[in-house]
Amino acid sequence: MKKETFTAFPNLSTERLTLRKLKITDENEIFHLRSDEVINQFIDRPKPKKTEEARSFIKKINNNIKSNKSFYWAITIKGNPKLVGTICLWKFSENKKTAEIGYELNSAFQGKGIMDEALKKVIQFSFETLGITTLEAFTHKDNLKSISLLIKNNFLQNITRKDEEHLNNLIFILSN
Repeated sequence: MKKETFTAFPNLSTERLTLRKLKITDENEIFHLRSDEVINQFIDRPKPKKTEEARSFIKKINNNIKSNKSFYWAITIKGNPKLVGTICLWKFSENKKTAEIGYELNSAFQGKGIMDEALKKVIQFSFETLGITTLEAFTHKDNLKSISLLIKNNFLQNITRKDEEHLNNLIFILSN
């Protein structure tokens, strides 16, 4: 990252969306995102069994933000503070020029261009504000919606590199 210092978490805004910091009051929506079978069909992670686990996750995320290890936005529709999805930057390279981007969206809001709009804004923030030169996205080979979203936003599949941890994942790269 550039030597950018944020006195407050950088909220981002698009025509329809507000991307803001995660709050403890988002625990029910985070619980839903992280436990819903449809949303998680292509994600290999433990599903929370109680809302308290979502609250712990939010605290962990906000600690990582304080430590400059990640950016993690709650995606909301303008005029409604309820979280409908999340998008994040994490796994920064040592020189802060490469980061991984990840996202998830409540299935009731899929197919409406919301994630496309959020992704475009975070890409812009990454390149213009943080000085990142390369974004990486890891997605399951059968997650056609995610693959389509990445290709639509000019990510290219890196066919020479494999995700050794999750063999069904494809790696996509976007360079500035």
